[in-house]
Formats: sequence, structure tokens, C-alpha cells
Amino acid sequence: MSANLSQTPVGLLSQVTKRRGSTQALDGLDLIIRPGQCVALLGPNGAGKSTSVALLTGRLSPDAGQVRLFGGDPRDLATRGRMGVMLQETGLPRTLTVREQVDLFRSYYRQPRSLDETLQLAGLEGLERRRCGALSGGQQRRVQFAIAIAGRPDFLVLDEPTTGMDIDARRGLWSAVRAEIARGAAVLLTTHHLDEAEALADRIVVIDHGRVIADGTPEAIKSQVSAVAIRCRTRLGDADLSSLARVTSVSRDGGRVTLLTTSASATLRELLARDETIDDLTVAGASLEDAVTRLVRAGSPAQRQTEVA
Repeated sequence: MSANLSQTPVGLLSQVTKRRGSTQALDGLDLIIRPGQCVALLGPNGAGKSTSVALLTGRLSPDAGQVRLFGGDPRDLATRGRMGVMLQETGLPRTLTVREQVDLFRSYYRQPRSLDETLQLAGLEGLERRRCGALSGGQQRRVQFAIAIAGRPDFLVLDEPTTGMDIDARRGLWSAVRAEIARGAAVLLTTHHLDEAEALADRIVVIDHGRVIADGTPEAIKSQVSAVAIRCRTRLGDADLSSLARVTSVSRDGGRVTLLTTSASATLRELLARDETIDDLTVAGASLEDAVTRLVRAGSPAQRQTEVA
């Protein structure tokens, strides 16, 4: 959904710096989130994603720079009341039932969703009377999602929302998030599942070492990698694979190798000549995961700084 650029940003980080212990978590970070946008904040562990979320939700204050939520202070209770948050590590009281827990959080808002609607959107029908302590990890995440949407938020913050969920639960949550976006809510998503980011986000922001290194639509981010991905199982080592014609990147996931190349035909000819035992071979355009990995590995933050239209 395209956002009206004249509207006050839902969330704003402007030239924000923040140290956490001896680590420079954010280094002049700029981020704007507008109504109706779903922004996926991506990057490696330690890039500054959690710190950015903590600042926008009022749990941390910046060392320098400006942080705004709906134009106001993220620590202000009235401002925070317009936000729903699903954090990565949040405990639930073991003795309350699902229905009691969700209803409790509904009571904190002036105009909450109905209890039945909230449970239905979160995929909790049939679990209402089960105690939270008896839920599986994925079921607990669904309760946390219900809590996040109970107040009909204008800004929904989802930090690794589908961790522990099965495929059906993930797709159910995606559908509910799309419904939130359709009614005009903004969403900030952090996830290690790049298919999730591509399925939900209309804007991808990649950060590393506390700075933005790419910002654009999923297609624009993927276009930064002018390469084809060859995936296969091979006995060749990384050094041999890197020396193949036109290869720009080598990565591994278990026993499978991904080669990014600017010429699939040239690379394949050499690959097949060097290893006749090649198996499980596929050739496709570079994925969002390929693009993000390439951007992060491309060099120092100053060298990588780029904005995609």
C-alpha cells in the first residue's frame, strides 16, 4: 500500500546513535515509517534491529538524535496506547487461560477489538480455555500476537513473530497482518525468514553496524544483485567454487551451495567440468536472501551506503 508522504510519520528515527555497553549499536541511523506501510527491518545479528525496536517502543532512549512515535515521545503513555507490540522474548503467566490473558490486555485500551474477533484473527479458536503454561511455543506466539492486535493499533511492531509456528499458523498470521495493513495500520517487522519479509513488506530496510545500507521495495533490493543463483551439491571446496568463471559470491546452507554469478552458462560449464558428481542443481534469479547477504558482505558501512528508489 502506498503511503501519503504528507502524513506525520508513525515512527521516526533521525540521526540516532546509541551505545549498548561497549558496542556502538546505532550510528547515525535514519528510519521513517509511514501509515499503511509494512517495513521489514533486516540485517545480521548485532546489526541494530533490536535497539531500533527498543527505541521506537520507548524502552530505550537515544544517546543522540531524535526518536518520535506519532510525532510525540515514545515514552508517553497516550502515544504508546496507539501501538501494539509483539516482542521476541515475552513471557506469559502460566496460570491464566488464553481467554483470560487476551481479555486482560483488551481492558488496557479505550476501544479494543472484541474478544472473539481478537482470538479468531490470532488463530486461537479452540484454545481459549487452555492455560498459557500448557501451550506449545508456537501457540504462545499466537497469544502474543493476539495481545499485540487487541487494541486495534495504528502501529504494529512484530519482532520475529512466527518463531516456533507451523506453516498453517504462519500463513494465518500473515493474513491477519495483511488485514491490519489494509485498514491503514503501519507495521514494523523484524525476521530471519526472508520469505516472510518478501510476503508481507512493501519496503525493505537493510541495516548493518547500526547504519542503513539499503532501503527500497523487495524487487528494488533484489535488483541490486545483478546475478543469477546456482544452487547445488558439490564436492568442490569454497576456494575452487570462488575461482569459477563469473562467480561473485559463495555461500552454504547445510550440504547445499549457492553461487551467485553474472553468467550462469559460463559458471555452469566450468562447474560441470570440474565436478561430474554435481547433484540437486537449480538455476534461478537471485532471491531476497541472496541480495541481503550480498549487501551485508559487500564492504564497510560507508562503502555500502545506498538508497534504492
